[in-house]
Amino acid sequence: MEKRISAARLTEIVTRFREKSILVVGDLMVDEYLMGNAQRISQEGPVMVIEVHSDEFKPGGAANVANNLRSLGAKVGIAGVVGEDEMGRLLQEELQTWEIGTEGILIDSSRPTTRKTRVVAQNQQVLRVDREQTHPLHAELAEALIVRVEEALQKADAVLVSDYRKGVISPEVAARLSALAVAMGKPLVTNPKPTSALWLKGASVLSLNHFEAEELSRSRLPEDPAELHRYGVEMRERLAVDTLVITQREQGLDYWRSNGEHAHVPAHKVEVADGAGAGDSTISAMTLALVSGANTYEAAEIACLAGACVVRKHGVATVTPEEILAEVY
Repeated sequence: MEKRISAARLTEIVTRFREKSILVVGDLMVDEYLMGNAQRISQEGPVMVIEVHSDEFKPGGAANVANNLRSLGAKVGIAGVVGEDEMGRLLQEELQTWEIGTEGILIDSSRPTTRKTRVVAQNQQVLRVDREQTHPLHAELAEALIVRVEEALQKADAVLVSDYRKGVISPEVAARLSALAVAMGKPLVTNPKPTSALWLKGASVLSLNHFEAEELSRSRLPEDPAELHRYGVEMRERLAVDTLVITQREQGLDYWRSNGEHAHVPAHKVEVADGAGAGDSTISAMTLALVSGANTYEAAEIACLAGACVVRKHGVATVTPEEILAEVY
C-alpha cells in the first residue's frame, strides 16, 4: 500500500522552508524566446521568415534552480560565472530583483554568458541557437569561486550543485565543493550530468533522471522491481553518495540510501501541460524538505508534489508552498 504524507506533516515541513537558506552553485544561463508568426518563405533561400511580435528573457540553468528555491520561500544565494557582456549584466539584475544573493557570481571574460535562443512560430519551436563556451574555469577563477562559496556556505543550510556541463563544475571544483560541505557539516545535494556525477563523491543526495541514469550505466532502466533494486544499489555504490535518486517522470522516482533503504515514490497524478523545468522544481523542493526536518521518503513525496504542480503549467515554471499544500488539502 503506497504511503502518503499527511496534510499536517506536509504543512509542518513546508512552513519551515522560509527559515532556510540554500546556496546554489553551477552553470548560469539565459533562456531567450522569440515569438512570432511564419508568414512566408524567404526569397534568399528555402527557409521560413519569422515575423517576431514579442520576446522573453528568463534566467535558466542554475539560475532557474535558484528561482525555484526562492519561490518556495527560502533565502537563496548563487555562485557561478557570467560573461563580460550585456546578458550577464541583465541576468544578475534579474536575480537581484528576485532577492537572490549574487555575491558569488564572477565575471569570466573568456566566455560569453551562456544564452539559448528559441524561435517560436505559431506556438511551435522551430529553431534554437546556442551561444556558449564550455571550457573549464581558469585555475585563478576556479579558486576565486571556491573562496566565494566558502564565504556564502557559512550562512547556508545546504549547497545545491546544478551542473549543465558548461564549465563551472570540473573534477577539481567538484572535489573542493565536496570537501567544503563535509568540513562545514552542510548537506551537498547535486543535480549533475552523467559525466560530472562521477566527480561528486560524498554527496548527500545525487539526482539523475532516467535518461541520465541509462547514459551513465550504459544500460536500460530495469522494469522488474528486483532488477531495479540491484541496479540502483550498484549505481549508488559506484557514485559513492549517501542517497541516489532516479526520477522517472509520470512514474515518480526511486531512491537508494547507503543504509540499504530503497523506496519507490509514485508521482502525484495530474494532467500534464508541459514538463519543462520540472526537474529543477523537484530537486529544489527535495533539498528544502530535507533541511526542514523531512526524512528521505517525506522529502521525495514533497519533491513529487512540487513536480506535479509545475507540469500543470506551460513553459519553465516555479511552484509555491501554497500550491504544494493545495495538492493535499
